[in-house]
Formats: sequence, structure tokens, C-alpha cells
Amino acid sequence: MNKLSVVIVSYNVKYYIEQCLHSLQRAVQGIDASIYVVDNHSNDDSVAYLKSRFPDVHLISSPHNNGFSYANNVALRQCDSEYVLLLNPDTFVGEDVIRKMVAFCDAHPQAGGVGVQMLNADGTKAPESRRGLPTPAVALYKMIGLCTRFPQHKKYGKYYMSYLSWDEAAKIEVISGACFMIRKRVLDEIGLLDETFFMYGEDIDLSYRILKAGYDNWYLPVRILHYKGESTHKSSYRYVHVFYQAMLIFFKKHFRHLSFWFSLPIQIAIYLKAFTTLLLMQADNLQRYLNLSKRRNYASHYVFIGGREMLEKSRTLTKAKGLNASFVEADATSHPQGYWLSQPDSQLNYVYVYDVHAFQYQEVLDIFSKNKWQNVHLGTFDTQTDVVITHNEVLVG
Repeated sequence: MNKLSVVIVSYNVKYYIEQCLHSLQRAVQGIDASIYVVDNHSNDDSVAYLKSRFPDVHLISSPHNNGFSYANNVALRQCDSEYVLLLNPDTFVGEDVIRKMVAFCDAHPQAGGVGVQMLNADGTKAPESRRGLPTPAVALYKMIGLCTRFPQHKKYGKYYMSYLSWDEAAKIEVISGACFMIRKRVLDEIGLLDETFFMYGEDIDLSYRILKAGYDNWYLPVRILHYKGESTHKSSYRYVHVFYQAMLIFFKKHFRHLSFWFSLPIQIAIYLKAFTTLLLMQADNLQRYLNLSKRRNYASHYVFIGGREMLEKSRTLTKAKGLNASFVEADATSHPQGYWLSQPDSQLNYVYVYDVHAFQYQEVLDIFSKNKWQNVHLGTFDTQTDVVITHNEVLVG
């Protein structure tokens, strides 16, 4: 039996998952671990691409896309380990993250599941890193805006449990499926992911079943980066349909015992929220079509930060792509706090592209967690692959 199995479901994100796997290779050093990748019938040549580059990964090529839960379960049935980590492909992890998660589980036998601090590409902390159960009351407070208005209130702010410290381990109720470690014997006891959820909601359901079985869910203040659904267009109508359908599935599964007159308003609120979201998207699309939108598409400026080999390759890449860029020779020894422009131009979007061989992934995460500029986002360059990864694009050299 292995100590750990890591399961990643991939769909048309071969460059993102390549970066994820490279960070994993560092993070599982010293751990008896197996890595499973389930390709959910991608059409971007992901299987051949990954097979040639990661021969030690258990690569499963699904002939159909039957959803996120189904694909995870395909791999979970093959896992024989003490712990299982469900990890999104559009993430990368710090070198010490998995070791700390495993050590915490070893020291806390009542911990059924463990999640982490997820950073967005601008360095801000993703609120879904720790959440409360979306009971009818909690979901209602979220939908009517009380959660946003009173984030520190233990009743109104419970959806994101935003009254908890970011810097201390804490018991939570819902762990994000983007990085979800679970004790395998607990998973055997409560069952695999519910395949009724095609995508979204399965992590909430799994978290709830862990709690109902008498175990604890925990948040740990160790960092990963999550590009937040690179394989899913969250402005698409399909996303709205799948997301709010998942909310209804969860509600009907766990709260069908409520009286009709109590449950009906909740279901109506979910439908109204979905309908409102669709209307706002349609209005935004119409504005852009008629050129009435007030949004401005600012030019991007890339700041490449790393060793000489990385800078040489990035100069070649930026010339070939016609990019506006500047270059800084630096590594974790010469610039342990990273590199920052003293005053970024507010009319530009900046992408700070770090050399992942001059800086560890953990060091990049720590540096960017201190970012104070809204128009600055993180990118990475791996000189082994000659690929730049950002939150909204991939540049291949």
C-alpha cells in the first residue's frame, strides 16, 4: 500500500497539467506516492503529449466525458493508499504542501479531509479555500448578499467562513475539490464521489458525507495556485446551467426532508439567481457587440524574472509573439522577495513571469501572496518545456 495517491482529471489543458505534474514531482519527493491522470476525452492530443513526458504517471484515457465525479471514481477504484489527494489540473503546488498535509493527517486521526489555502493568479486568497455547508439559510444569505456585506459575521458570513484566520489551521465544513486530501478508509466507508454531479457540487457533497460520518474537515495555511477553472469558461451559459443545477442536486439530496413551504422558496431562489446571471451575461454580450461596454482592454506588459537561460529564451519568444516585455536577471538568492516595479502603470496589465528553476514554486507563491496591485498577475516559465503559463493564456516557444 502506498502512502498517497494523487488523482487529477484533465480535459483539454495539457500545458496546465504539465506544469501541475512538474510541481507535483517536487512536492512528493520522499513520499511513497502514485499519480493518476484521467483524461476526460480531450481533443488537444493530451494523452500522447503526457504519455511521452511522464512515463511514471498512471494515465487513463477515458473514451467518453462522463463528468468530473465519474472520472475521479475511475482512478479512485484503482488506488491502494492510505491517503488520496484530488487535485485540479489548473493548479501548481508548493514543494512542502503535500508533505505538510500528510503530516497533519498522520497527527490527527479524526481528520477525514484536508484542504489548503488557494491563491488566485493575482495573489489574492480564494475565498472558497474554506467554506461552510450551504444549508438553506447559509445559501440564502449568500444569494441575497449578506455574506459579502458582513464577512466577519459568524452567521451571515458562514458561506466562506471568512471570520477564520488565514494563517492558522482550522476546522471547516466544505473543502474545495481543487485540492482535497481524504483518508482512504474514510472514502471506503462513505463511498466515492456522487456521479449525479457532472461538475461542481461533488466536493460539497463529499465534505458533508465526511462530517455526517463523524470525521472532521480541516483547512491548512499552506499554499497552492489555482487558475480557477481554466478548462471551464465561467462566462458561458453551460457553466451557469451546470453550476446552478449542482446546487439543486445538493439541496434535493440532503434537504428533501424540509417542508414544501420551506423548500419551495429556496428552489425558486436558485432558479432566479441562475436566470438573473444569464440575463446579466446576455446584457454584457450585447453591450460588447454594440461597442457600448465601458470596459477597456488594457495592453499587457510581461516582466520576465529568472536566470540567463530563461531570459535568453524569453527574449526570443517575445520577439516571435510581438510582446511588450522587460527582463530581470534574478533568482531566489539575489532576490528572495522577488522583483516588483516601484509603481506599475495603471493603464497596463502586467504579467510577472517567474523562472521555476531559479525560484521554487513555493517561493513564487510566497512572493505573490504579497502582491498589492490589482493589475499584476502571475506567470511561470519552465526552460525544460519553453512554455509560459498565465491565468488566461499559454505561450509556447
